[in-house]
Amino acid sequence: MGVTDPAGPVMDRDEVDRALARLGQEHEAIETSLLALQDHAGRRLLEGAALTGVTKDRWAVTEVSVTLLWTCFDAYTDALRSAREIRSRRRWSSREDLVALTGLLRGDSVTVAGGAAPLGTGRLSETFSLVSLVDRMNELYASSLDVVVSADAVWSALPARIDLLAAELGRTRRLAHSVGVRPGEHPAGDDLERITRTLTGLREDVISDPLAFWVPAEGSSAPGGGRPDTTVYDREARALEDVRREIDAVLTVRQDAEERLIRLRDLLSRADRTLAEARTARGEVLAKIAATEVPVVSGPPTALQEQLAAAAEYRRQARWHRLSPLLESLERKAEDELLRARESLTEVTAPLAVRAELRGRLDAYRAKVARHGLAEDPLLIERYDAARRMLWSAPCDLRVAEQAVLRYQQAAAESLGTPRVPQQGGPQDHGSESS
Repeated sequence: MGVTDPAGPVMDRDEVDRALARLGQEHEAIETSLLALQDHAGRRLLEGAALTGVTKDRWAVTEVSVTLLWTCFDAYTDALRSAREIRSRRRWSSREDLVALTGLLRGDSVTVAGGAAPLGTGRLSETFSLVSLVDRMNELYASSLDVVVSADAVWSALPARIDLLAAELGRTRRLAHSVGVRPGEHPAGDDLERITRTLTGLREDVISDPLAFWVPAEGSSAPGGGRPDTTVYDREARALEDVRREIDAVLTVRQDAEERLIRLRDLLSRADRTLAEARTARGEVLAKIAATEVPVVSGPPTALQEQLAAAAEYRRQARWHRLSPLLESLERKAEDELLRARESLTEVTAPLAVRAELRGRLDAYRAKVARHGLAEDPLLIERYDAARRMLWSAPCDLRVAEQAVLRYQQAAAESLGTPRVPQQGGPQDHGSESS
């Protein structure tokens, strides 16, 4: 490479071919990107929208940039075509061809008119090398795509969400009107009017100036990096939710009062049946289990029945403001009453559960003994029969029965050559050796 020109050392044929291949690939990639930008839905929307504010100003600059992008691309295309023509003249390029190709491929050989120079330079044209021209196109493309993608992201997100919220607002206003919540007569009615005005103005602003509602991502240089600003939307959505809860409270009482009263009657009926079952079970425990303190089962709460009757009368008279707090209080008390009844049944039947556990433990050890061929052992038979008589007789003394089961377990453990079963603490301690 002894020969040089202003572009540097003259390229040889292989370098030229590699450079042309690389530039050809770049050309295809740039063309694909430009066509995608041209067809981008956001760009078409920007072209047809009546823009205002920040978006109007940025789109005016972007339109110039997009036009300049195509101008630069056309210049790039022409330079690449010229280089390919020179290379295609001969299979073995002459020195003169290589000098010309070096100038085209590496030198500042491409002049672009129409403002390709950076803003503020005052130049009407700029000369580029193919590499620097690609860099310039990348800058123009990134800034243009950022505007298009950001605007499209806002348009894709906010108007649809605003429309959904407006639809919900309309439904809430109709419900509010049906229960007498109107502007000037109720604070919730005034709030609905204010939310309506705000959403209407917000949608108009988003459509005409989407970039005013775009928050760029910090530290991100990627086109379209950021998110739509939903601050106003979120505030109004929360305000509508507050109003909706207030109106729904009235509607719920009016629309669901009968269903809630039926549910309350059912809860109290289930509590009464559970208490009745507990009273029956208490009699069974007293008859079948000896030396056991069984808790007394209370009767059904008459106060709740009286309050339930009052609630039904409020509903008949359409006194919703009195019915609402009474229903809420009754629902809590009825749930508590059902829970209390279930706990009472559990406490009353606890001795029967202890007896069932001892029976299961006894049979489990008998099965284990049988598996080891010791079912006919006289001592084991004697202790098993003793324990079984106690557990299957009435009244059953649980403490004595548990000691009998324990003696059978210990005899079984000794016969099987396993460690002795630890002494049990009484009928409330039901741990046993695993069988």
